[in-house]
Amino acid sequence: MAKPVEWRPRGVVGGAAMRREAPAGRFLAEGPPAGLVEHFWTVSWDLRGLPPVTRETLPHPSVHLVVEAGRSGLAGVQSGRFVRTLEGRGRVFGVKFRPGCFRPFWGRSVHELTDRVVPLQEAFGADGEALEAAVLGCIEDAAAVDLAEAFLLERLPRPDPKAERARNLVARTLEDRELTQAEGVAREAGMGLRSLQRLFRDYVGVSPKWVILRSRLHEAMERLEAGEPVDLPALALALGFFDQAHFIKAFRTFLGRTPAVYARLPER
Repeated sequence: MAKPVEWRPRGVVGGAAMRREAPAGRFLAEGPPAGLVEHFWTVSWDLRGLPPVTRETLPHPSVHLVVEAGRSGLAGVQSGRFVRTLEGRGRVFGVKFRPGCFRPFWGRSVHELTDRVVPLQEAFGADGEALEAAVLGCIEDAAAVDLAEAFLLERLPRPDPKAERARNLVARTLEDRELTQAEGVAREAGMGLRSLQRLFRDYVGVSPKWVILRSRLHEAMERLEAGEPVDLPALALALGFFDQAHFIKAFRTFLGRTPAVYARLPER
């Protein structure tokens, strides 16, 4: 059975307050699914009588299985910023797969899912429809987690060495700040750059360059949200950018505002 875990959100716009509060709603997978599933998650809101609220995230290189009334599906890696307006009352349940590890379930290139949401019925037929109905009928989060675990266990794929390699390479890229170029990742993996790019496209859904950039932007967001003065030229170099101008351009492209403006955002 999955166990509740404290969650340190990364990639949530204005997420400093959430990190301090360590909200619940995350469950670590245990047993056979643990190598493929990072965690199960839930998000709920009750804004009845209140104005709508817009939430933004810069998603991770993971595929999600999402269950929500009228919006359930397989969500591939989102290459840009994810923006969602919440209103009324609602609840979402999801399964976050480890990078590279949904490919064995899917059976074909994960790049087909990038920037797409495929309805569960289209992906799993009647079984997907039944899972959606069962999860939506759960009152307790733990019961929804049990249903999702059972669903995955019934479809647990055979071990895939390429999935494991992709997962480990993404993890290494996220952990090692010295790996600022795809060529460096390829050298460490002992493979050619083209082979690395094909592996990431097929199993992760995005390029190694994208994974590196996204990780560095996540770190930049946390540094800018800390409330302390930030030396932008020094931060740009520390994150592996050629200079401050390239850092500002990338940040504005993915987050819709400059680092200086982001640092002044009120807490969400």
